Amino acid sequence: MKKKSLSNFSFPSTRLRRNRMKEFSRKLISENILTTNDLIWPLFVTEGNKIKDKISSMPGIYRNSIDELIKEAEQAVKLKIPAIAIFPYIDSSLKDSKGSNAIDNNNLVCRSITAVKNEFPDLGIITDVALDPFTDHGHDGLVINDEVNNDETLKVLGQQALIQAQAGCDIIAPSDMMDGRVGHIRSILDEAGFINTQILSYAAKYASGFYGPFRDAIGSKLAGATKSTYQLDPANSDEAIREVELDILEGADMVMIKPGMPYLDIVHKVKNTFNIPTFVYQVSGEYAMIMAAIKKNWLDSDKVIMESLLSFKRAGANGILTYFAKDIAKKLK
Repeated sequence: MKKKSLSNFSFPSTRLRRNRMKEFSRKLISENILTTNDLIWPLFVTEGNKIKDKISSMPGIYRNSIDELIKEAEQAVKLKIPAIAIFPYIDSSLKDSKGSNAIDNNNLVCRSITAVKNEFPDLGIITDVALDPFTDHGHDGLVINDEVNNDETLKVLGQQALIQAQAGCDIIAPSDMMDGRVGHIRSILDEAGFINTQILSYAAKYASGFYGPFRDAIGSKLAGATKSTYQLDPANSDEAIREVELDILEGADMVMIKPGMPYLDIVHKVKNTFNIPTFVYQVSGEYAMIMAAIKKNWLDSDKVIMESLLSFKRAGANGILTYFAKDIAKKLK
């Protein structure tokens, strides 16, 4: 029997609105769904006790002392958020040009990991591997002769990843964008017996203008050379595919695209090309913009936040790092 051409099916016999007329039907035909399983909650930690420092450029977000971080982790567990990502605010007195505190196994990050794991062993913990929170120059690597030195930086990143794994971190997430760092970290972890510690590579991290509030949050001020010497050019997408492929070959279990909404095409392209677990970071600047518009009553908060997160799912993301995680998880319950 000869198939009829789709061109023969048109209005008024074909009415696409029929499927959208009732809520139950809209639910049945929904192509993507957001659940708490898709959420990763980034949290900032600082020294001290009973501290919740407001971050002025990120309304509703705080730097938490470890005791307060544990309370937030408890909220994550209750809301069924699978994992948190910990980022430190390091006191300037502990910063130097080498990021030495990054490889101190008693540093703020390691103590935070251990404290949370002691209370909530089943909550996933993701930690950043990069030197920018720990260096006085704000770069992700070691600056030698006015240049961020790739190979010398790898040596430090390997040690940083190892002490985080020893502290109990589940997922090591290198965000430094040095060449070869995934393979180096994988070999260091494997040699030390951490063969099951996962690596979530920030494989396509762009030299973006959307990171400003995050740098405020961790107290990182950039001095000297631009990060464009190691982070991706916002104009490029083919280069991102090369970066992701190399990280997969080096042993990445999952990959990350950062920022999020301005790079939905990269999320889609990476997922379609490699079919690997693909994550996206809705970064501080994205959060700040949305919150600023909400504060002005220019946007409907619930609708626009959900829409922004669904855009990541539609593009192909398996998981989303978002500062909206707690609030949206409450609504998804």
